[in-house]
Amino acid sequence: MKLHYGDLTDSTCLVKIINEVKPTEIYNLGAQSHVKISFDLAEYTADVDGVGTLRLLDAVKTCGLINSVKFYQASTSELYGKVQEIPQKETTPFYPRSPYGAAKLYAYWIVVNFREAYNLFAVNGILFNHESPRRGANFVTRKISRSVAKIYLGQLECFSLGNLDAKRDWGHAKDYVEAMWLMLQNDEPEDFVIATGEVHSVREFVEKSFLHIGKTIVWEGENENEVGRCKETGKVHVTVDLKYYRPTEVDFLQGDCTKAKQKLSWKPRVAFDELVREMVDADVELMSTNPNA
Repeated sequence: MKLHYGDLTDSTCLVKIINEVKPTEIYNLGAQSHVKISFDLAEYTADVDGVGTLRLLDAVKTCGLINSVKFYQASTSELYGKVQEIPQKETTPFYPRSPYGAAKLYAYWIVVNFREAYNLFAVNGILFNHESPRRGANFVTRKISRSVAKIYLGQLECFSLGNLDAKRDWGHAKDYVEAMWLMLQNDEPEDFVIATGEVHSVREFVEKSFLHIGKTIVWEGENENEVGRCKETGKVHVTVDLKYYRPTEVDFLQGDCTKAKQKLSWKPRVAFDELVREMVDADVELMSTNPNA
């Protein structure tokens, strides 16, 4: 494996890399991918996530590789935002609720345009939330697993979250990466929703994480005054902080991956409970050897 320095905001370097490597498959996973942060870095998010995708597609075209490259675009369930139907599938209308979602919407349609205008084998994978122990520390699932691990190890007593009742369709990243690859092995370029079809709340993720370390969380209070207290010790381990709420919330996401099951023979393998346990176990191991990780 050889790594190349590049940036989605630098079209010259993208052309240079693609011309040198002459890849047969490109997976565009590059993005400013944190939804909450996109409200603070809206222009940057648009430049990287939206126009950056165009730069990469243009680089393929400039290098004369339209007929030899297969292009995968990491699309997102955040396109659905204020959901127009439940569950969401490939034909569900989009209604993004963040600068991130809006930037990804441009990326989605410019991929479709290159497919239709130039006959490029280009696909959008509309992936719902996918997690693993490698998830960034400022994403809610990893924040929970890290904090629960620290509480278990006596390194922390309490942590704060935003909207506990946000509901998401959570799967394991390794299952979803397989789906990405399968899309590029398909005979025809098509867009696919990748999801589990199961919905769980942030609150439920918290409860299952604590149960894995032998603690039962009991909820008290309402809204920003709500706390999660340990039934066994009486200690408050979870509080709510309004600063973690988004200006426009996405309350409910649930994917329908029927098309992927039928056309790609894909299905999710890792169940929600197994995912939670794997993330907490990994962080217990990490924090026990490196508390500052």
